[in-house]
Amino acid sequence: RKTLAMLMWFLKHELNFKVMKKIILFLLISVTTFGQKKSEDFGYKHLAFDYKKLTVDVLIQSKKGEENIQKPLFFWCQGSMPQPLLKYDETGLYGTFPFDVNDFLTDYHLIIVGKPGVPVISDVKDLKKNYQYLIANDSVPKVYSVHNYLDYYVERNDFIIKKLLKEKWVSKNKLVLAGHSEGSTIVAKLATKNKKVTHLIYSGGNPYGRILSMLQTDIYYKKDYDLIEYWKFIVENKNNLEYNGEDTYKATYDFSQPSAIHLKKLKIPVFITYGTKDWSATFNDLLYIESIQLGLKNIEFKPYLDVEHNYFPVNEKREPNHEIYNWENVGKDWKNWLDKN
Repeated sequence: RKTLAMLMWFLKHELNFKVMKKIILFLLISVTTFGQKKSEDFGYKHLAFDYKKLTVDVLIQSKKGEENIQKPLFFWCQGSMPQPLLKYDETGLYGTFPFDVNDFLTDYHLIIVGKPGVPVISDVKDLKKNYQYLIANDSVPKVYSVHNYLDYYVERNDFIIKKLLKEKWVSKNKLVLAGHSEGSTIVAKLATKNKKVTHLIYSGGNPYGRILSMLQTDIYYKKDYDLIEYWKFIVENKNNLEYNGEDTYKATYDFSQPSAIHLKKLKIPVFITYGTKDWSATFNDLLYIESIQLGLKNIEFKPYLDVEHNYFPVNEKREPNHEIYNWENVGKDWKNWLDKN
């Protein structure tokens, strides 16, 4: 409204055409840029790549002043849900990486890739529950739902890594993949595909598939096995990409395929971390036992006692205490493991 009023004022005072043209251009630029934040405002380098007719947003965080110094990549795969990479409010930026990036910036450039159909940055007031970017009727963007499955992320991230390895500021002698929750499933399979990967960090995943974690949750809270019937339906519709208010059937099916198959194949150093009160804990323990039996010396496990999926401590009702933040300690353990290996 203010911009329109200013334009009307200029017209009323009959400024010459050249002056008017400059003023209108200035005002149009002001309208589109005023108040909008950019990735660079928060210290990130933002690259955009075209992949299968979609724009893929990639953010790089580097130590200040060392953006062009050659270092290996620490490639981070976040968990599920259509969240923007950067979320902010009037007090500043929310955490992009859950761990303390300062533990890694001296030795690495940190990489994170956006979700399809989701803006790279958003004010939290424009987001919905769990900071999700949703559209009409609280639905996810169509672009997101039809690309939100395992092999899309694996192939897309493989493409991005190959692009980044051509950059002068990227060292070619080391490449760390790290992922949490859904991201752990992605990096496990990606590590078998991309032979440049030298280290893998697998955090908070279920090596025997998402559906088993879902089942454990239902057994605990609902005291039933109704999810088995749902799983039968998912298997029958495993290629269905129609959004139904949750993940598509294809997404659930794909992320329920065992990562253990990929993890057991790897010869590179692998570090598996998880909370013992996570719904996936039993299945990480199973892989731990199997790895010892199979003599897989390259896989190291670190269970964190009495904490849940995101490393928060829980009470006897399995309710998390969000006042105690353990992610920084987990990140330090990752860095120490990388230094040793």
